[in-house]
Amino acid sequence: MNQPHPDFSLAPMMGRHLLQPTADALAVEVPVITFDENNATVLEVFGRHRELVSLPVLENEHPIGLISRNIFMSQMSKPYHRELYEKKSCIAFMDKDPLIVEADTPIETLGALAVASGDKTLADGFLIVDGGKFAGLGSGLELMRMLVDLQAEKNRQVMQSIDYASVIQRAMLSASRAAMAQAIGDACLVWEPRDVVGGDFYHLECFPDGWFAAVADCTGHGVPGAFLTLIASSAIKQALEQHGPRDPALVMGEVNRGMKQVLGQHAAATQLSESDDGMDACFFWFDAVSQRLTCANAKMPLFTLQPGEDAVQTLDGERTGLGYVDTPDDMQWSNREVQLSDGAIVMIATDGIIDQIGGPKNIAFGKQRLRKALLEQRDFPMADAGKKIMEQQRIYQGQQRRRDDLTFFGFRVGGSFINTQSSSRTA
Repeated sequence: MNQPHPDFSLAPMMGRHLLQPTADALAVEVPVITFDENNATVLEVFGRHRELVSLPVLENEHPIGLISRNIFMSQMSKPYHRELYEKKSCIAFMDKDPLIVEADTPIETLGALAVASGDKTLADGFLIVDGGKFAGLGSGLELMRMLVDLQAEKNRQVMQSIDYASVIQRAMLSASRAAMAQAIGDACLVWEPRDVVGGDFYHLECFPDGWFAAVADCTGHGVPGAFLTLIASSAIKQALEQHGPRDPALVMGEVNRGMKQVLGQHAAATQLSESDDGMDACFFWFDAVSQRLTCANAKMPLFTLQPGEDAVQTLDGERTGLGYVDTPDDMQWSNREVQLSDGAIVMIATDGIIDQIGGPKNIAFGKQRLRKALLEQRDFPMADAGKKIMEQQRIYQGQQRRRDDLTFFGFRVGGSFINTQSSSRTA
């Protein structure tokens, strides 16, 4: 009995699309019998072809049924059945309702039909026709193998696409990393998507008298979150070009309107929108001359630790996110100003850190632990402090599943790190 070609034409490509194989890739040439032949002939055929699982029954080249070897042999081995049925028509033990499919049936459609037809298709196979005429017998097991291979190929293509999307997302963020290295002497930046790509992002841009930064957490994670980061990042760049960096609340309002417009979540289209997505964010402007920080917060806190103080201050801001259907088109966030001294530390973290479950009680890491960790690491360079804080958070997480994307940004005012042992400058 001929076997189907081993690759099943699984991976021909048209552009970057998978060309799905059809049922004819599974069609195997097998012996057949006509409906007017008797069971003695069936016995003879099964005897000559030990590998034959099922025997198609034809009428004028059209299949009308399928005889299962197991069922047929079981019946004929019963006492007196051979004597009673040997001379009778082969349709006596024939399955009159086997699965019959056209040769051009897509494999995934065939898989659904096979499941609907029941276990007999997996055990006995199915009939493949071309224009109604018998073209070959299909194996349920080979069908399952092809479906697995097809799904594996689809998964491979999806993962290749996501991996490349990660390259694009990291390239988008690289300009901000370069700006951070240029503008800040002592800083740390951790960006860890939960999946290959993520919904957290940051934006940092240098200006002659200071620098602007944004840390944001878009709805979701993975591919949906990554799509939103592209929309939000583009909106930030446009808002900075139009309004400049020195009024973060104004920039935030403009980004809100831009995101709602792109997502169809503005007032004129909310009844039609299928999306209710947005982001939590912290935007701020740092004046390099006065060392004054101006920030606007949308459900994302900013932490400051001044030299000589033993408490971390938290700026929470408004409890309204950007872009969501319920966020007004003309929502106005407010600016808050903090005068920073040389050596002051500023820290921002997305809720991937704060809301991560862990510890002996399986509760969130929380703002209090984050503030305490910052106090404990205040005497280290920011790059080292960031690593130690992240390590503390990972230990706290333990065996718990990572819940969300994670971003942590911190810097020390003045650009240099000094302690009693030595001085160093980190970027």
